[in-house]
Formats: sequence, C-alpha cells, structure tokens
Amino acid sequence: MQRKGALTNRIPVLRAEMRWSQQELADRVGVSRQTIASLEANKYNPSLILAFEIAKQFNKNIYEVFDYEFTEGE
Repeated sequence: MQRKGALTNRIPVLRAEMRWSQQELADRVGVSRQTIASLEANKYNPSLILAFEIAKQFNKNIYEVFDYEFTEGE
C-alpha cells in the first residue's frame, strides 16, 4: 500500500487578515502573482524554501500555513 497525500494552505485567509493582495505577497517572497494564485487554489506545491518564506511573511510557523494530509493509496 502506498501513502499519498494532499498539501493545503491557509494563504487566502492569512492574506485577508493582513489586507494584502496576491501581488503584494508575491512581491514580498519574490514570485509572480500567478504563483500565489496557483498556491491558493492548491494547483501548485511550493518548494520548501518558498513555503518557509511565505510562513515567515505572516510571522507564522510553517505548520500554521501549510498542512499535508495523508491518504491511503492502493
């Protein structure tokens, strides 16, 4: 049996709390606005460095921004 999972995030909620646009967060972490949009839609998984950088911008632990849930595969 293979374990698989899905990465989710709280970026839209945290951005709203900070009143930041996608572009503002993108500028702060050095990526495009499209990258932030893809992350928020769970269509793109960030590198570990980018995940830490995003968490740092929100002054949060990486686990407060990102969550990985395992599912059982066949």
